[in-house]
Formats: sequence, C-alpha cells, structure tokens
Amino acid sequence: MEANKKLNHSASHLLAAAILKLYPNAKLAIGPAIEEGFYYDFEFENPILESDLPNIEKVMKELAKEGYEMRKVGIEQYSFENQPYKKELYEEFKKEGKEITFFQYWNPKTKEILFTDLCAGGHIENSREIKYFKLLGIAGAYWRGDSKNKMLTRIYGTCWETKDELAKYLDILRERKERDHRKIGRDLNLFTFNQLGGQGFPFWLEDGMKIHNAIRDYVLKLDKKFGFREVLTPHFGEKKLYEISGHWAHYQDTMFAPIKMDNETLVARPMTCPHHIILFNSTRRSYKDLPIRYSEQSRLYRYEASGALSGLERVRGMDLTEGHIFVRPDQIRSEFKHLYKMILQALKDFNIEIDHISLSLRDPQDTQKFFQNDEMWNKAENDLREVLGELNIKYKEFIGEAAFYGPKVDFQVKTALNRIITMSTLQLDFLLPSRFEMKFVDSNEQFVTPVLIHRGLIGTYERFIATLLEQTKGVLPFWLSPRQITIIPINDELNEKAQDLYNEFLDEDFNVNIDIRPERINKKIRDAQILKTKFIVVIGKKEIETNTLSVREYGKDDSKTYSKEEFVNYLKQLKKNLK
Repeated sequence: MEANKKLNHSASHLLAAAILKLYPNAKLAIGPAIEEGFYYDFEFENPILESDLPNIEKVMKELAKEGYEMRKVGIEQYSFENQPYKKELYEEFKKEGKEITFFQYWNPKTKEILFTDLCAGGHIENSREIKYFKLLGIAGAYWRGDSKNKMLTRIYGTCWETKDELAKYLDILRERKERDHRKIGRDLNLFTFNQLGGQGFPFWLEDGMKIHNAIRDYVLKLDKKFGFREVLTPHFGEKKLYEISGHWAHYQDTMFAPIKMDNETLVARPMTCPHHIILFNSTRRSYKDLPIRYSEQSRLYRYEASGALSGLERVRGMDLTEGHIFVRPDQIRSEFKHLYKMILQALKDFNIEIDHISLSLRDPQDTQKFFQNDEMWNKAENDLREVLGELNIKYKEFIGEAAFYGPKVDFQVKTALNRIITMSTLQLDFLLPSRFEMKFVDSNEQFVTPVLIHRGLIGTYERFIATLLEQTKGVLPFWLSPRQITIIPINDELNEKAQDLYNEFLDEDFNVNIDIRPERINKKIRDAQILKTKFIVVIGKKEIETNTLSVREYGKDDSKTYSKEEFVNYLKQLKKNLK
C-alpha cells in the first residue's frame, strides 16, 4: 500500500492545528509525511498520554469538516512567538540561502485563519479531503535527532483516501503488532531488558539461549564447510589500534569511552577487523597460504543513542557472525563468489526472504567520511560491479552508504515493522591492510599487500533472531525451536515414567520439557501450545501398556500414535533436514 504524501502532509498540519487548539502553549517542531503516514513533534508544558489521542482525533475531525483551504503565504503572516524550534529552522534556512515558504489553513468565506506553518509545501487543497485518518501512538524524539537536545513528544498518524484503505492498513498494523519480536520475546520468555543491566544490553533467558546456540552450531558448521578458521580475540583493544585502523576517527561517537588503567587506554571493541589483522601479522605469510579466512562469534560494543534502541534490532552489546578473509588481488572475484554462495546458503536454510541487494558506494564529495584515494575506490567499486554482473545479481546502488574503507554489498531484509535492515554483508577493503602494513611473500619473493574482505554472515545474533521471530511469529522450525517436546503425564502416578522418557529425549539432544505441575491436563496442553511447543507427548495408562506415544503436533487438532523409536527417528530427520 502506498500512502498519499500530500494528504498525509496536510493531515500533519491539521494535527498541529488541533494541538494548538487544545494546548495553546505547545511548541511546534516538525511534521512531515512519511512512508505510511505522518508525524508531528511537539514540546508540551505537561506530558500527554495515549489516552489523549481520541480527543485530539475528535478535534481534528471537527476542524477538517469546516473546509479550510491551504494557501501559500508570506512571512508577515507568521509569528515566531513561543515557537523557538520554528525560529531556529527559519534562521538556519535564511543563513543557508534556502527558499523559505509558509502555508496556511484558512476559510475563504469567513477569512478565518486556522493555522500557519513554516513548510516546504506539497498539500491537498481542502481540509474536507482529510476524512479517513487515525492517530497511532506517541513516542519520544530528540529535537533534530540529537540526544544532546530536548526530548520532544512525537505523535504518529496515518491518513488514507478511502475508508477501505484505512481499514486495510489498520489490519496490517495489527498483524505487525502480532509479529513484533519484542512482544513475541515477552510471550515466549526468550529475552528481557533491565535498567540495572544497562540500556541496550539484552538478558537471554533459557529458551532464548537455546535458539542462540542452535544458530551458533549451524554457523560454526557452515564456517568449516567454507574453509574458515575459528578464532577468539580480546573484547578490548588499545585506543591506538582503532586510531591506526581509522575507526576512532570515524566512529568515535558510537564507541564507549576509553578506560584508562595502568599504562593503557582500553576501548571496548566495536568491531573485530583490527584484531584479525593482528593475527595475520603475527607470522610471515606466503602467497600459498592465501586466502586466509578467520571467523569469530564476536562480542561487540557500540554506544547507540538511547532513543535509537529498539528491542533486539538495535542494542549496545551484540554478538556478530563475523569473518575476515585475506586474499591476493587475483583472488578477489573467486573469493567473493565463494562468500556469496555461502551467504545464500545460510539465508536459504533459515528461510530468510531478501528484499533487495544493495551496492553501497562512496560519495566522492564527502571528504570527511571516506578515505581519499580515487584509485583505490575506483578499483574496489568496479571490482564489485563486475563480480555482481558475472553472478547476474540484480542490485541497487546507493551513493554515500559505503564503509569509510571501501564499498560493500548488503543483503537487505524488510522487518515486520516495515523497516529495512542489513542482514548479511560483504565489504571490500584495500585501506586497512595498507594502514597496518600487512604483507605476504609472492611467487617472486616480493612483499605484496593483501586485500581484506569483511563478511557478516547473518549479521548479529540479536538482529537475526528478531527477524526470525517476526517472520515466523515465533513458530520456529523444529530444529531451531527451544521447545521441541513437552511431556505431560495425565496423573502423578506416571511422573516417574514421564521422567524416564524425558531423560531419553535429553540423551538424544532434543530440547525437551516435562510438565508435572498440579494442574488440569487441558491447561497444561494449552500452556504448551501458547509457548509454541512443536510436539506435546501425553503419557497415560494406555501409552504405558502399549509402549507407544500419543503426540500432538503444533497447529494440529488431532493426536498421532508413534512407537518411541519411530518418533525419535522422525525428529532426528527433522533436525537433519533443518525442518
């Protein structure tokens, strides 16, 4: 669904008009149309609540019916009194020589002026067109996105051209809410956060760790298959390490402050590439040794703005499925194809749907963000274009989105909340090998600088698990499920038999639970279903006498009878086939 930008932009102005009618001392910030609606940022004297939105909505509807027209006016029609944010923008635009425009809701019959705003334009003609809208929620937003500024109140809304479109969109929102990994994580007891543990640092609960470990086991096997050597490097690095690499200059704002102890200045690492370079440089290398592929399940720390933290999608402590590959220049293309095949295999096995593939390039005009070496950039970007062409990969180019050291190919996924996130990445780097004076001996006994390829297989465990939960609604395949089997004896007399069966499943390396609570059978079954248990095994007198298992599979109403051997073999096959 595509929202009408002009309609939503005008709806944001109507929202601001209603706010000033209800809260005359409110200060206005900005109110743009966005992909699926609009928002407006305000500073209120006293906080407003979600429960205030219906009343604001009611006033908006009353105003819309009056038939106010939108017209462009001059600055003489606007007063900056009590509007410091608007004044700041006006002064900035004026200093930069930008065109400054104002738009106004007014009634041509009565000459009444409802609302005037500093605005770039793009509106409908009459407020009566704003019929089918809904205010969706409230959030905090720093003025201009800077955590050093005041926190404002952002009101989100959406407006559509027809009643049916609005209803359809609200259904989509309800579906997204059901898919929100934060809700699923709470419902299934997978992870939690606590202020005492620090903002943005997740606590993994038992079932969450089972998912985490299943993914880790898979990644380690795939790494071995594709020739990676698993390593483990320190969580900290000397500040000088990141100064040499360039990360300190480019990412200092998102790195934790250094810790000074003894004669060292240590930094919690935000990435692992400099550490893997140290490993490469720890001994003499020959051209025969390359490619050298290091992999690490890297614990990283990044100081994300508190307002940007979002469940597992954006955290401050994360585990990354990281890899760094050191190659000869003549190996770039073959290695890129090798790694591309690896990433496709991983996404296929996890049933992750790719929205698009992006080729992120530098902006030659941005001399601050990107290392200045035209020859290096041109070669790196052309190499990636040619490889993508040889692989017949459709991709989109994005100027200015490269890493400071080189271009990258990103595998982009759309989340249930309609955000695009990078799932996997391949990045080409000629810069860091040069900065760290990396060398290998070629066939002519000459020292040559290798090329570095950064590989993010499935991104961070945190973001990847968030995506899995949203795409599956928490109904994970058997091999990933933290609750593969729950055993329920029908009475206390069978608890011992149930415990024996529990131990047998445990020996077969299944995620198994046993429910011997003093509760009704129906409640136990319902609770197991709520927790998305893949198979519920009910043990009764009949099952003991016939040496069989009565099994109910998740999502099915009827039970099926298995011999124990048949059931175990069936489950082993599911795990083997990643089902």
